[in-house]
Amino acid sequence: MAIGVWISLFAYFALMIAIGIFAMRRSTSSSEDYMLGGRALSPKVAALSAGASDMSGWLLLGLPGALFVSGLGSAWIGIGLLVGAFFNWVLVAPRLREQTVHYGNAITIPSFLANRFPTKALSLRTVSAIVIVVFFAVYTASGLVAGGKLFESAFAGIFNFGGLSDYAAGIIITLGVVLAYTVVGGFLAVSMTDFVQGCIMMLALVIMPAVVLFGEGGGGFAQASQTLNEVDPTLLSWTEGLTFIGWLSAVTWGLGYFGQPHIIVRFMAIRTLKDVPVARNIGMSWMLISLVGAISLGIFGRAYAVRNGMDIADPETIFIILSDLLFHPLITGFLYAALLAAVMSTISSQLLVSSSSLTEDFYRLFLRKEATDRECVTVGRVCVLLVGLVAAVIASDPDSQVLALVSNAWAGFGAAFGPLIILSLMWPRTNGAGAVAGLVVGAVTVMIWISLGWNGEFMGGPGVYEIIPGFIAAWIAIMVVSLATEDAGEYQAISR
Repeated sequence: MAIGVWISLFAYFALMIAIGIFAMRRSTSSSEDYMLGGRALSPKVAALSAGASDMSGWLLLGLPGALFVSGLGSAWIGIGLLVGAFFNWVLVAPRLREQTVHYGNAITIPSFLANRFPTKALSLRTVSAIVIVVFFAVYTASGLVAGGKLFESAFAGIFNFGGLSDYAAGIIITLGVVLAYTVVGGFLAVSMTDFVQGCIMMLALVIMPAVVLFGEGGGGFAQASQTLNEVDPTLLSWTEGLTFIGWLSAVTWGLGYFGQPHIIVRFMAIRTLKDVPVARNIGMSWMLISLVGAISLGIFGRAYAVRNGMDIADPETIFIILSDLLFHPLITGFLYAALLAAVMSTISSQLLVSSSSLTEDFYRLFLRKEATDRECVTVGRVCVLLVGLVAAVIASDPDSQVLALVSNAWAGFGAAFGPLIILSLMWPRTNGAGAVAGLVVGAVTVMIWISLGWNGEFMGGPGVYEIIPGFIAAWIAIMVVSLATEDAGEYQAISR
């Protein structure tokens, strides 16, 4: 491995840890500081933090891999996500920022739901915390799988000693660096590192497709299109070979945004309500550039591989392979850092949200009601470690697919929390009983759908993405149960 790669990677690791130490000195004196950054994020940090924590390793591995295999038909996932993210910023962001303060200054999603529906506070905090920890263990594992794949593909044989594979070393190193700055610096460290990581990711997704297309062996758009048409004309078609169910399963990824705790918690932490539109514009611009880059990498990376006789055993590693093949070692190290940035930004956010729920919604609620802020910060750090270790165990299988793990966890959160967040913010008639029903029905529907294999094959046809039945069932459950039970007057109007 060239020394330039190591220089870039070590510089990246050092920067992340330095940010964590800086954040520790700024915002770890209280639970609100450690878990929500004191609600003082600037628009640009909030926007890129939300984007980077959303776009995990699947942006540089899973999505390009899907495009590499099936062509532009898989791009509908990105389009659905872009639309979903926009409506999340418009509908949820301003209301959640305002109402989490109004309802008892809640600093976690479970505590907001408990304050919003006091008649079912205990049930909501308990069930939502369980859902968060279970699905985030799987979601975090997907990021560690991406880190393992990077080390397995890029550093073949370097770490293979004492029975430790390159894949396992990748998981350990990725998790170790994330834990270092997350445990030390809390939410502010996670958000500040997300900002830096978001910039690195976007630059990588601009540079890579440009070099693949116009660098040596690329041939430009015309040659790429000709090559792909020779391989399979459907690769350049948005609709050919795509069933309605397949299209619907792709675009409905966007529904998941409304229920992702690690994303919407950024809305709670924005400095002021007036900053939300600015953050939205920055975040959506970043997301559009990054998604176009990832889609271009997948589709044109396939053309490059064919033109140059490359045998790609695992399509999800196309970014890693091209990084090593096409660039100077210093740039290759930077591109590897971009992939680690995508992975780490999401893992750190998920670990912190899981830790917040375990601390605020289990420890403080059931074990130590009188716990001080300093004690809760310490417990939160321990919980970060514990969730990280569980995720590492889940990720230990080197045959795991990043996109598959992400899709399951994304659907679980989207169905369990999405309808509940929207209706709790926008429909005053929603009550505690309906909230509990929606949360349980959404999560259980997704888990049953996956266990029956209906996301792979449904009624003899293509599989239906589990977020669709889960989201619909949860929405119906909330409305039906809320209307069928007494309105307890839990909604509090905000005076203007």
